[in-house]
Amino acid sequence: MQDNQHFLSAGPVVEEQLGNGLRVFSNHVPHVHSITIGIWINAGSREDPAGMAGLAHFLEHAVFKGTLSRDYVTIAQCIEQVGGYIDAYTTKENTCIYIRCLKEHSELAFSLLADLVCNPLFPEAEIEKEKEVVIDEIHSISDTPEELIFDQFDNLAFPRHPLGPAILGTKKSVESFTTEALRCFMRQHYVAQNMLITAVGNVSHEEIMLHVEQSFSELNNSRKTPSTPRTFRQGDYRAFTAHRKKPLYQAQILYGLAVPRNDAFFYSLLLLNTILSGGMSSMLNLELREKNALAYNTYSSLTFFDDATLLNIYAGTDQENTNQALLIIKNILGADNLSRIPREELLAAKNKLRGNFVMEMEKMTQRMSKAARDIFYFGKAVRLEEKIRGIETVTREDLGCAAAYLQQHADASTLIYEPSP
Repeated sequence: MQDNQHFLSAGPVVEEQLGNGLRVFSNHVPHVHSITIGIWINAGSREDPAGMAGLAHFLEHAVFKGTLSRDYVTIAQCIEQVGGYIDAYTTKENTCIYIRCLKEHSELAFSLLADLVCNPLFPEAEIEKEKEVVIDEIHSISDTPEELIFDQFDNLAFPRHPLGPAILGTKKSVESFTTEALRCFMRQHYVAQNMLITAVGNVSHEEIMLHVEQSFSELNNSRKTPSTPRTFRQGDYRAFTAHRKKPLYQAQILYGLAVPRNDAFFYSLLLLNTILSGGMSSMLNLELREKNALAYNTYSSLTFFDDATLLNIYAGTDQENTNQALLIIKNILGADNLSRIPREELLAAKNKLRGNFVMEMEKMTQRMSKAARDIFYFGKAVRLEEKIRGIETVTREDLGCAAAYLQQHADASTLIYEPSP
């Protein structure tokens, strides 16, 4: 057992590994009465097989449809009837199934998670019904332009890269899924070396390991075929400008770019995103909304993939204001502009980010997921103190260098939804 002494504002994050290769990370938080447990699979939509966009996400749904010992009703009831809840989600790179419950029900929670990832049945009738559920989910995204524009941006920006297709897939791809395709994906990715467990709450590491060994020691520990390394080259991102007509009142703007991963800019980019979009006093809100009345809703998003970083800026505005809004966005992102921001604004941004880090750790689900994301990205749990130090060392010049890195390595792309007549 390895005690890394990685502190997330409470006890240490303790790491241990089962004989089959499954890694377990626990964080004892004595002031709560609950436990939050996540089983993480290092496979998301970018691992979808060719022609099967959305398979990783659909599998996340399908495991809930029945196991060797529980039908789909029992799966939901057994944890809800003791006051807990279970949920799951899929990203471009990971899948997570997690449970939060009172600490006295931790054995049940571990047993249920293991049942879902080790013993799913994929009953044909339930799988066919779930296809309709996921297709409805796809339609709901299509009815929400602010969400749809992000999916279409990725599709245009990464035309020949696995980061391009939407996480949910398409109606056509979902309808084509078979139980054999689901089982094949599980044999490839739902294996011990490709998974980890993060558990936070008022339960000791020793008790967590007892539950893990009871529930997960038989987890498959070998891949059917070798995994493919995640790689991103500059040519994988293609700059574009596109306009789409939509039945909307407002125009929707999404501006952004993707660059290869460079950890030297990690904290500078985090701080840059906070300066752009960290609340009502952020640059985007002040320039687009308060000073120029061009947008009610505007923000930036920063995504750290294993091998690439994606920065997006969104704004909703009247159609006649799109050019002016885009000009302001481009000016804000200028390296010279960012390297000259007032020192008090830089300090305020650092305080915002520091506050976000600390307050997120007060939410057990966030604490659980933050640990997993750090482990997948950096290979270790990162101390809260280390993150804060990383932020505090960023200078105005560093911000300018980070902005220059973005702009020197990729041309920006623009996707605009224009209101149709």
